[in-house]
Amino acid sequence: MSDTTAGAGSGPSIISAELISLDTDLGTSKADVIRSLAERLTSAGRASEASGLIDAALAREAQSATGLPGGIAIPHCRAEAVRTASLGFARLNPKVDFGAPDGPADLVFLIAAPEGAGAEHMKLLSSLARALVRPAFVASLREASTEDEIVRLVDDVLNPAPKPAAPDTVSTPTSSPETTAETKNAQQHIVAVTACPTGIAHTYMAADSLVAAGERAGVPVHVETQGSSGSTPLAPSLIASAAAVIFATDVGVKGRERFAGKPVVASGVKRAINEPDKMVSEALRAAENPGAAKVDGSAAATEDSDAGSIGFGTHLRQVLLTGVSYMIPFVAAGGLLIALGFLLGGYEISGPAKDIVLDNSLTNLPDGGLKIYLGAVLYQIGSLAFSFLVPALAGYIAFAIADRPGIAPGFTAGAVAVFVGAGFIGGLVGGLIAGVVALYIGRIAVPQWLRGLMPVVIIPLFATLVVGALMFLVLGRPLAAITNGLTDWLNGLSGSSVVFLGIILGLMMCFDLGGPVNKAAYAFAVAGLNVNDPATLRIMAAVMAAGMVPPLAMALASTVLRPKLFSAAERENGKAAWLLGSAFISEGAIPFAAADPLRVIPSMMAGGAVTGALIMAFDVTLSAPHGGIFVFFAVGGIGWFLVSLAVGTVIAAIAVIGAKELIRKKPTTDTERVATAIAA
Repeated sequence: MSDTTAGAGSGPSIISAELISLDTDLGTSKADVIRSLAERLTSAGRASEASGLIDAALAREAQSATGLPGGIAIPHCRAEAVRTASLGFARLNPKVDFGAPDGPADLVFLIAAPEGAGAEHMKLLSSLARALVRPAFVASLREASTEDEIVRLVDDVLNPAPKPAAPDTVSTPTSSPETTAETKNAQQHIVAVTACPTGIAHTYMAADSLVAAGERAGVPVHVETQGSSGSTPLAPSLIASAAAVIFATDVGVKGRERFAGKPVVASGVKRAINEPDKMVSEALRAAENPGAAKVDGSAAATEDSDAGSIGFGTHLRQVLLTGVSYMIPFVAAGGLLIALGFLLGGYEISGPAKDIVLDNSLTNLPDGGLKIYLGAVLYQIGSLAFSFLVPALAGYIAFAIADRPGIAPGFTAGAVAVFVGAGFIGGLVGGLIAGVVALYIGRIAVPQWLRGLMPVVIIPLFATLVVGALMFLVLGRPLAAITNGLTDWLNGLSGSSVVFLGIILGLMMCFDLGGPVNKAAYAFAVAGLNVNDPATLRIMAAVMAAGMVPPLAMALASTVLRPKLFSAAERENGKAAWLLGSAFISEGAIPFAAADPLRVIPSMMAGGAVTGALIMAFDVTLSAPHGGIFVFFAVGGIGWFLVSLAVGTVIAAIAVIGAKELIRKKPTTDTERVATAIAA
């Protein structure tokens, strides 16, 4: 049995015949194939357990399909279960769909790397990924008659014979751009950046596809791969002289400001693999078009190019979620400190807290002693932190649109929203306006000597002026009227109306378990939280209780009621879910939803809706925005809170058990459905 020596030193080979399966039926879904290859790697001692490797590979599949044109698939992951970088290979009969645009795959490489894999191993894995864009190599894989022949083919790719006179075709554009620029400085050329979430395969395949497409078009393409095996930044002179830039990324571009002013074609990384010739053609057309989208001077996101770029709705969602994600730490810290202040000083501390803090000290305690003084200090610190809620929301929405130059006008817009009473809604609108204004000011053509002042002085100054004036003179009062109207409506809810609101909030909290819908419900609750307004406190209680249901329900079902319905990995996740659910971390249920979304998510939504409705019906309140069982002291009506939580948890657990019992399915998971059920 032959082994390739695909690594430096005396470590184990990266592939061997025992890791190869030729012309076999491994099932009908990509989860079947991944499971079979993962079990091969585990049996060979390459991984400590198959379940950990399978979970990591399926989680990567949920981010985006790994099928490639030409009947190829490259499921890949980094996982703690992997002991040494390894390749599992299968030549399938029948083929299995991995999401490629041209149909199912018959050649599948499972690329498994240890968590924190060294650069040498990562380079070996990326070399294989790059070879898969070569038709001759793919044809050889299909023609090979034995496992040992496959091993030799892979070894030739990973350990090519040295060619002193001819540098490696891939390292030339990525590692030595200066040399290439010197030899082709009279030609038009394109620069590109490729990056994917894991940085193992797609990053490098996209790079090679673009380079090859450039060769076919007669134009050099120089690629900076921002992947796991490291990257060599493109030389500034090469970027400056480029006709256009291509961003083929699924994550943010590092150092985007280096490409400011360049015509740009932007897309996800897979488009560069599937349509490299079209992207190069679009870049060449953009170079000749004065009106083409350009990388703006503030390094912010550019307008999406034509086909292949993210849509407006997706970009808007990303922008809003960026603001919410940066806002939440202010909410959690401030809200918990306020709750601790109430615990020490009582709810009446909110009135005199400022005067107590300013007029007293540890050596000059107020009436009530140290406990009252510390309660006032904690309350005041929390109030100050909480006051950043709307400015932080608006500031980081603007940041997501216009990068750093958007922060100052965004925070200002949020502060104005608070000042005029427009609240959370004003922060959303003001942040969007601030970001767009800053973005377009950054695109104004200015002399080179002025460009250095644009992001630190000119853009923040004029964007702040514009958005501040709009908020004060035009938008402030209408947005304040909307906010006040919403507040009055919430305060006026009673009976069935308030119960219905609880149902809606419960459904939203359990729909995507930390995704956009969940965050929208949570942001709605914390933005309106006011300790002097019982309606907002009921909403906060409903949101937290419903958000605790999914992990607690899955823990109950998988560890107590019917553990045999769940895999060993799920039972282990269930043990952790007890603590996660108790701490109001809805994401504790994601492993269960990822493995079985169609039966888990509706069951969780049913339990969450019941809990939300009961919280509202029993007038339970909560004055802290986060914490689960650790902020029970801030719950008004703790008995009914526990009853509501218990009822919803039991209903959700029974529902998921019933769904698994009554709605049978094969013991595999089509993880592609997870992408629509769990938001990234």
